[in-house]
Amino acid sequence: MSLAPRAVLVHRTTEYEELVARHGTHGQAAFFLTSRGRDIEEVAERHRRARGALAEVTSAVPLTWRQAQVERTDLDRFLFAPEDVVVVVGQDGLVANAAKYLTGQPVIGIDTDPGRNPGVLVRHRPQDAAKLLSAAATAAVDELTMVEAVADDTQRLVALNEIYLGTPGHQTARYRLGLDDDGGAVEAQASSGVLVGTGTGATGWLRSVWQERTSRLPLPSPTEDRLVWFVREAWPSPATGTTLVAGELAASASLTLTVESDRLIAFGDGIESDALQLTWGQTVRVGVCGQRLRLAG
Repeated sequence: MSLAPRAVLVHRTTEYEELVARHGTHGQAAFFLTSRGRDIEEVAERHRRARGALAEVTSAVPLTWRQAQVERTDLDRFLFAPEDVVVVVGQDGLVANAAKYLTGQPVIGIDTDPGRNPGVLVRHRPQDAAKLLSAAATAAVDELTMVEAVADDTQRLVALNEIYLGTPGHQTARYRLGLDDDGGAVEAQASSGVLVGTGTGATGWLRSVWQERTSRLPLPSPTEDRLVWFVREAWPSPATGTTLVAGELAASASLTLTVESDRLIAFGDGIESDALQLTWGQTVRVGVCGQRLRLAG
């Protein structure tokens, strides 16, 4: 007999909870914010909305289903199952945080603060949860392209928005950059790092670099099997070049980076604490990931 579906509710600690944990009490947190010209009531109201949304979604889970809750910091220790329906209750970034741990489970994004969140990935309201959950098995989904980095020692990293390769402090990184779809072009570089992003990431960090460059590269759509990459602040010198500083990667193409520093890292979606550790001489290959995030439209 097959298992009943399990609704996995992904959420994160609120700013209010973090403040109270840091300062001990509501009063101490309020005093701290007042001393900096802020009112704790604004933060507390967002907390109430977030917790109210989580409670409403929890109550919408069908009675015949199993359910579990996982906080963002515990995602790397949580075991998702094939029959899970993942409900992300929070901000757009929380969907990206969860995406790397999934293997095709449908995802429903619930916006806890409409008007404050862009709502690119958390597309639905808490009151819609019951209808969305009941239709999860047959509902149409958008299959969002992801990016992956694979090192020559089998370390692997997957991200929904972008992968950054560089130094932990965003200082000068030294490496050799190669393109396998451009006649094997390779260039030694010194830069602030390399950013490789998807169409979903084209609404965030990737877009800011694209706009700053006034780049003519067309940004991909979220479901397109194409990536865009940029080298940040490449430094010209007798030993390093600035020719390979931006481009596209089709589904079958990849970007290779060979480390020529004591230590570089690769991290995804802004989570530097979960990074690939790369040392001198190692090579990492970045390209379109074979898996997709299946997001309810």
